[in-house]
Amino acid sequence: MPDTSPADLVAAAFEAQRDRLHAVAYRMLGSHADADDVVQEAWLRLSRQDTDVIQNLAAWLTTVVGRISLDVLRSRQTRPEAAYDGLTDLVVTADDGGDPEEDAALADSVGLALLVVLESLGPSERLAFVLHDLFGVPFDEIAQILGKSTDAAKMMASRARRKVRANEPPSSAPPEQRAVVDAFLTAARNGDFAGLLRVLDPEVRLTIDAPGGEIVVLGATKVATGAQLGVGAGAASAGRSVLVDGRPGMLVWRANGSPMSLLAFTVVDGRIAAILAVTDPARLASLDLPEPL
Repeated sequence: MPDTSPADLVAAAFEAQRDRLHAVAYRMLGSHADADDVVQEAWLRLSRQDTDVIQNLAAWLTTVVGRISLDVLRSRQTRPEAAYDGLTDLVVTADDGGDPEEDAALADSVGLALLVVLESLGPSERLAFVLHDLFGVPFDEIAQILGKSTDAAKMMASRARRKVRANEPPSSAPPEQRAVVDAFLTAARNGDFAGLLRVLDPEVRLTIDAPGGEIVVLGATKVATGAQLGVGAGAASAGRSVLVDGRPGMLVWRANGSPMSLLAFTVVDGRIAAILAVTDPARLASLDLPEPL
């Protein structure tokens, strides 16, 4: 039997860590595609490294993945347009008053709170929380990744922990938010332009994820006009209420059972401040969607 080469041993050791590294990067970035890129970059760096000087491969790889993920998060802050592309993995769950215990278990299993609430954290807070609270990485290692003291890393994780606990997405949309969304859908179905304007923030932003790319519509007048032409009418006539990353939404299917559109609404102070409309069949097919009623 031929001897296993050192390179093969390193590759096998890396593969044994791949799933865990992907999980770390995914919780940091909220995107499987970005997580795959980070893990691949970690492998490239390992392949160029003298592994004889690595005392703890798992810790070394976690540090590398953490640093690469931190760079990605900081890059998103300087390029706001990149944030939308990074959040490709929407979490869609039924919003029909199910068993709270089942809802909580589902939210935990898909990382709903992480995909939504962690977006409100700064990159350093997010890394400290994810690595320590979710993956048990010691604070001294986190401090090295951040270039901070151990006490500073502990403080960042503590702040992040408080924010997560205070802002975890609910298992169902608040009734007042769902009422605003229902009023929008009813007005769209009835062609009630004035009714649409009553529930739309004057500076509402509509983002349409269409087959040809992203389309952005700004302002209540333009969004209401689009809703009259069918943005909301289809959702009002068929489909079911859902939560999209903790926000009230509507999922619509075609007669053949294929998903047609997914709407997600951000409601602030009783008005709709933002709408995400996913109509791209490829993206809809990539999402884990509830079954039609």
